[in-house]
Amino acid sequence: MATPPARLAAAASNVVGKVLHGGVADLRPVPRVLVDQGPNRSLYRLTTGNGKPAPQGPPVLLVPPLAAPALCFDLRRGCSLAEHLVDGDTRTYLVDYGNVAFSDRKLGVEHWIDEVLPRAIRKVSEDSGGQGVHVVAWCLGGIFSLLTAADQPDLPIDSIATIAAPFDFTAIPLIAPFRPLVDLTGGHLLTPVYRVLGGAPSAIVSRVFRATGLNKEITKPIAILKNLDDRDFLAQIEAVNHFMDNMIAYPGRTFGQLYHRFFRSNDLAEGTVDLNGRIISLTGVKVPTLVIAGQNDTIAPRAAVERVVELLENAPSVDFRTAPGGHLGVLTGRKARGTTWRYLDEFLAAQVTA
Repeated sequence: MATPPARLAAAASNVVGKVLHGGVADLRPVPRVLVDQGPNRSLYRLTTGNGKPAPQGPPVLLVPPLAAPALCFDLRRGCSLAEHLVDGDTRTYLVDYGNVAFSDRKLGVEHWIDEVLPRAIRKVSEDSGGQGVHVVAWCLGGIFSLLTAADQPDLPIDSIATIAAPFDFTAIPLIAPFRPLVDLTGGHLLTPVYRVLGGAPSAIVSRVFRATGLNKEITKPIAILKNLDDRDFLAQIEAVNHFMDNMIAYPGRTFGQLYHRFFRSNDLAEGTVDLNGRIISLTGVKVPTLVIAGQNDTIAPRAAVERVVELLENAPSVDFRTAPGGHLGVLTGRKARGTTWRYLDEFLAAQVTA
């Protein structure tokens, strides 16, 4: 344990860093090379940046959700899953959807599972010499990845790992109070709003995300003062704030489908989704799957995440784990380095040796 003088010196150094240098977090992104691009899709191969040849092993594709920026996988140096994988000599790719504009309002879920993800997956396989792809996805990215694999079994996918991806929306206490009002209005509570706005604007998405951790937002100033000598703690808060400030909008039609099919009808809890008469069943997923839930996640609590384990009846294996952290923390919190990332390492290593 640091002595009071040492803690005081560390606190003073951190204050200087925040005041004179704009912060203490190293927000430099992992170096990357653009390998493919298309509508709502920029595919990057991540590198060490030191000229070292790319690893030749099986590729991993990082899949973010909609609305959240792709930097969720690359939050900050020292707490970046992307950096962890690259430093571990894993051939790593990241798909970035870019910003969502009002002109994208007519894009539906089909766009992501028919075009964006399949094209990214095929390109990753091609760029890595025709190898199968290991998909690692967070939140809605996990839902879209499993739906894509179920709908297109010919895709070169060797495994899927989902983190904090909810499949039973009735198991989310956070939204339970709104259900009676939604039912009372026949589901039209939000419909006029997202149609007029063309979706869910990024400012609203950011505020909603912050509201899910309202208690932490309120106590944040006190926590900062109490941990002013802890540079890693302060860096994490800065990085999370940076993440929150870069939220992206939901396209109107996609938001409508998520609202009506996932939230209102809770289709995913039964393992099928009806997209205008086109039925996609999770029984079509036939690759090994890892499912991770956050122990303190209010957006995707354990029960909502674990539901998918029963739905993947044709997957060769389904491994369920829990790890400390909330919705973002389970992916890239400080404790994720010794839990979630270790589970991923073990899972990916098992697929290579299988």
